[in-house]
Amino acid sequence: MSNDLRSPNRADPPSNSLIKTSMWTDEFQAILRGAAGSFLFGIPLLYTVEVWSIGSATNPLRLLGVQAATFIVVLLLTQIEGFRRSLTINPIETVLESIEALGIGIVCAAIALLVLRRITLATPLSESLGKLIFEGVPFSLGVTLARSTLTRRRSNQRRTLEADTFSLPVAPASLSNISSALGATLIDIDATLIGAIVIAFSIAPTEEISLIAAALPPLWLLLVMAASLLISYIIVFASGFTDRFERAQRGLLLSPLTETLVAYIVVLTASALMLIFFQQLNGSDPWQEWLSSTIVLGLPASVGGAAGRILA
Repeated sequence: MSNDLRSPNRADPPSNSLIKTSMWTDEFQAILRGAAGSFLFGIPLLYTVEVWSIGSATNPLRLLGVQAATFIVVLLLTQIEGFRRSLTINPIETVLESIEALGIGIVCAAIALLVLRRITLATPLSESLGKLIFEGVPFSLGVTLARSTLTRRRSNQRRTLEADTFSLPVAPASLSNISSALGATLIDIDATLIGAIVIAFSIAPTEEISLIAAALPPLWLLLVMAASLLISYIIVFASGFTDRFERAQRGLLLSPLTETLVAYIVVLTASALMLIFFQQLNGSDPWQEWLSSTIVLGLPASVGGAAGRILA
């Protein structure tokens, strides 16, 4: 019998190309997972003028000490947690993953500083480096804590609103499905609102919002909005914290793009209300100030809203 004849029940082994593709996909998702935790931990400290001043005035030797101390803490956290899903890790992998976590944190901090124009082409190199290293501390710690903080452990215990809440005692199957989808959508909106308030509530009354908003050109606000939407999408759908196909099958928002856009509208509304609550905005302020301040606060609120949705 020819060796080319194969049993119909025998499964072909996966090719090397498929294995490599899967490995690269897992690696990219791990990096996105770390970046998601980085923004969640680092964004609040980003809105602190004292950190900007400290970073600008610190000498290079002290900056080197801060970076070394950050790496030691990241190394210790990586030994017990890490942003990958591996259950075992040897000393060499611990060091390599710690270096990678530190790099991800610094890159994310640089992106955030550039988006908010705390670093520009006109900023002196020493000042930029100081801001980057000090702001990179919480961003790097967030990378190592991403998996333990943002993983939804109660995936099978998600609260849902029962169909009979919105229907008659005996409802058709289609009406029951709509009621269940409506309940899931309301939970997502509620979680977005709660997460936005948790992260942005302590930032809203500070003067940093008006300082940053005043320094942003009108067209730059579009970049801040795009960054808010992109970070929210990465946290919820691209980082692997939740199953994007599962999310697409429940609720009324139906797609990642629709959910991200609706959540951002909720976040902007919550941001405006928080600014009004703390008297940072009033009726006599021009609409440009309302718009810019709301969008600036909407960045940390978007991060919190995305975290709220994956933990709900």
